[in-house]
Amino acid sequence: MAIALIKELAQKQKVTLTPQLKKSIDLLQLSRYEIIQKINEEIEINPFLEKNEPEVNDYEGNDEFFSSEYQKEVVAQKSLRENLLDQLNDLNLTRDEFLISEAIISSLDDSGELVEGLDEIENLLDFRYSYKEIEKVLTDIIHLLDPAGIGFRSLKETIYIQLKRKNIDNQLLHISEIILFKSSGMNILDVKNKLLNDYDEASVENSIRLIKECDLAPGLSCSDDQYVVPDLIVMENSSKNLVNFINDQFPIIKVDEELVDSVQQALKKDPNESILNKIQNAKWLIRAVKKRNETVLKVGELICKKQNAFFQNEPLEIKPLSNKEISDELGLHPSTISRILRSKFIQTPRGVIPLKSLLISSVSKTRNVTPIQLMEIIKKIIDEEKSKLSDQDIALLLNKKGYSLARRTVSKYRLKLNIPSSRKR
Repeated sequence: MAIALIKELAQKQKVTLTPQLKKSIDLLQLSRYEIIQKINEEIEINPFLEKNEPEVNDYEGNDEFFSSEYQKEVVAQKSLRENLLDQLNDLNLTRDEFLISEAIISSLDDSGELVEGLDEIENLLDFRYSYKEIEKVLTDIIHLLDPAGIGFRSLKETIYIQLKRKNIDNQLLHISEIILFKSSGMNILDVKNKLLNDYDEASVENSIRLIKECDLAPGLSCSDDQYVVPDLIVMENSSKNLVNFINDQFPIIKVDEELVDSVQQALKKDPNESILNKIQNAKWLIRAVKKRNETVLKVGELICKKQNAFFQNEPLEIKPLSNKEISDELGLHPSTISRILRSKFIQTPRGVIPLKSLLISSVSKTRNVTPIQLMEIIKKIIDEEKSKLSDQDIALLLNKKGYSLARRTVSKYRLKLNIPSSRKR
């Protein structure tokens, strides 16, 4: 069989992440407070941008929607778990990697230490994944999240993770590794004297200093104070909920066309790429902010429509809702929905709440059922039981109806109802 070299042409589609596209994506995840700060900073550094003061009629007569009572700044604290899950959503993980990562994150304490053993996490995941698979996710995914050092099983491990993330010199890292893992039972003076046989004193001293600088509880430094200012407001109507974007106190920006015209005349004689870039950046920012606000509103409208039962105070009628369902309906990528939901708040008649709190996962893989609905079902079964049913018995009853639930899931939600076990009932 002859081998021949043949030239072929093929068309391929490929998405290129341009700098402006990346900046647009970054804008999506900014909270209202952060994007207003960003706009004000751009106005300061870009002479082609100017701010318009809004007029009363800009709000189309809906003054009650945008009164200042909805603009009170409240400080909320983002938990370590929320920070880590937000980072997971931005990674291109498989479903299995995400489930394992989520289980590991749920097993961390406030300092970032993994308080459950990997074998316990293996059990928690019903042995669907092996010990080695869980350990690989821990080292290859969790250990790369911020803050550095998270997911540690010992103080030595968190120090070593932090040192690796600092990209220090290989020799310093090697010396640090010897101090941490190969000097068991020795005091620091003996370790130092032993190392001086092979390494210079400056390198040894630097390694010791780097170790001392590491944070032994990296999770505690992750608390993130946020200014909570809602982007959206929902007002109850007789037949439906109206969702609006809060324009009140949101800067209206435009390009200073007079300045652009005068500058462009001068640029014909003396081209200046830096000035042209500033004009382009000004136009881009206006488009990007408008797109961001429109997308936030579009997502908020769909979520409120789907979760109308929440506003009608009918918790048992609230439906499970996921990023995937929203992305499919709106034709957006799930990662875009994830960024939109990050740090976005909505003013409701029941107070200011995170927009993503209206997304509720189903506790069953085969049927759509929320945690509240499952607790109501479990309570009803126990109230009507003729003989004391164990959690396993309840799980079997539910599984016959197609819920596909594990015993531990039933136990978890029974405990949330403050109902004792069958032995104590």
